[in-house]
Amino acid sequence: MENALTLGEEEDYKIFLASHTPALKAAGIPPIYWRSLHYKLSREVFDAGEVFGVMREEEEEEEAALQSRSNRDAVSYKVIVTRESGLQASSTFLCSVYLVDHAWTYRVENARQQLQEIPGLLGRMAALMGLPFHGEVPDAETVDLVLDNMWKFNQTYQLSQGSAEEKVPVWYIMDEFGSQVLHSSRPSCCMAPLFYAPQQIAYTVLWPLQDLEHGDEVTRDYTYGEPDSLVRKCRLLPWLPADLEAVSDETPEPPDLYYETILHENKEKLPANIPACTAPAGKVLKVYTETKQVFDHLKHPCFQFTENEDEADILWMYSHIRDYRKLSMERPHILLNQFPCETVLTTKDCLASVSRRARLGQGPPWLPRTFNLQTELPQFIRHYQQRQERGEDNHWICKPWNLARALDTHITSNLDYIIRQRESTPKVVCKYLEDPVLFDREEIGLVKFDIRYMVLLRSVQPLCLYAYHVFWLRFANRWPFSLDLFDDYQKHFTVMNYAEGAQLKQVHYDEFIPMFEKQYPQYPWKQVERDIFKAFSELFQAASSRPAPYGICPYPSSRAIYAIDLMLKWEKSEEGERVMQPQILEVNFNPDCARACLYHPSFYDHMFQTLFLDQAHQCPVTQII
Repeated sequence: MENALTLGEEEDYKIFLASHTPALKAAGIPPIYWRSLHYKLSREVFDAGEVFGVMREEEEEEEAALQSRSNRDAVSYKVIVTRESGLQASSTFLCSVYLVDHAWTYRVENARQQLQEIPGLLGRMAALMGLPFHGEVPDAETVDLVLDNMWKFNQTYQLSQGSAEEKVPVWYIMDEFGSQVLHSSRPSCCMAPLFYAPQQIAYTVLWPLQDLEHGDEVTRDYTYGEPDSLVRKCRLLPWLPADLEAVSDETPEPPDLYYETILHENKEKLPANIPACTAPAGKVLKVYTETKQVFDHLKHPCFQFTENEDEADILWMYSHIRDYRKLSMERPHILLNQFPCETVLTTKDCLASVSRRARLGQGPPWLPRTFNLQTELPQFIRHYQQRQERGEDNHWICKPWNLARALDTHITSNLDYIIRQRESTPKVVCKYLEDPVLFDREEIGLVKFDIRYMVLLRSVQPLCLYAYHVFWLRFANRWPFSLDLFDDYQKHFTVMNYAEGAQLKQVHYDEFIPMFEKQYPQYPWKQVERDIFKAFSELFQAASSRPAPYGICPYPSSRAIYAIDLMLKWEKSEEGERVMQPQILEVNFNPDCARACLYHPSFYDHMFQTLFLDQAHQCPVTQII
């Protein structure tokens, strides 16, 4: 084949390599197969059926096979080599690498709707998974069965380009051939997804790891490349039962190397030690900003905008500053809107880790029990099993470390579902609030709601933190709240700003407080807010209790505002009384302040006065610390 390539074909191959080499390497596909793979992709050659076949297993083999299939139908199958000559792992012929089609590709939030609406999909998935399905019309019971069992069949990939929505991981189920390739700790083949750009289609690529003869079974390792034996056992739980009773569910703070690695990956350089710098009284401070909201709304006479970054006294940046060392040495007097190492607060994995410093044991009462799926999977599974044994609610919410607006966020009690999330983007899993404090929307009923506070960090040493008096409310649009239908976004989520076709319910804080106190007369808002501010205080004390990079760096030229999102849940006090317990959900750097500016035009004046002029007494803020 190679000798017969035309000049045009060789050029096509070079173009293929130019655009696909990073993906080929990430998938682990050996370079020896790349040319053959390009040939098959560009010509849509699906010849696996000429080499492999799906075979029903004999009865004496079925019991062992079912161990790797878990809940599949009692009739079990395996894939074998059917070509008489077999195949060679080192061969460069076309027969050495194969394309496997995908039967269903989807994003999780659309799965139920697609099963209900796409003709034939539910029946095909039920048959592929060995589930009962009778008739042509989709029924809710079968849909739920497929949604529960699909995590034993799902695979995933993520696009590297596009909007945040387009980068949300895609899940897929291979066709009937690919889905029957079973697990083995000594696999004969490898399988990996590859997105083929010219067709905008993803295929699964199969290639042999060893020479195979006629009749040999085709197997793959479902956790290929996992070096940790305990994590490997945990990742295989959807298919292979395992005893984890010896595992503790305790989650101590990660080692220092964890934070040091984050610092290195962020390419962040810590600042030099510099003295605090204060501007002369009465000086008009020049502000350089990338943020249009600041440019449009900062009107205070003590600040003046400049388009020249070099002459600025204040840098209010939309993007993260990385080289603090250079900035501190060359321009130590420049004031900033961010702190070195603030990621210990603004990424969900670090937020959970540093919060544990506030209280010994399982963590503070103001943070839902949280596990890092990348580093604490065994502890999470053991905790899940313990809750299951005690008959406690076991609904959990999986969140990406660094995405906002509830993107790629999943709510489930299905352990297989949660375990498989580890294979997509890095995630934490938090206990879902099964008993949140609800708000009675007059036109709807009792719905979930969350609260956003703006906090102003004036300094770390000494720790000086303020909360803006104005807070923002977000509401679910559907009632009643219940622990079901978790793919109903408008029932279980509150961020409606970005949900297409969703109503955005506006209730201002000064209207909300009397409404809340009318609904809950035993819980004055001032007391609730004191508990909220106490949680904020403990969080920032914990986050600043260790030096950078293990905590927020006390750079004297830094100031910042953060948005803290929280909910309230019902809890029992030590005296047995029913109390409202704040639950911090996340901390956001550079939050969207559009609503703040719209309803409170002096918002940025207040921010800048508090942070840069030390005029908190003139602003609607409360000092927390």
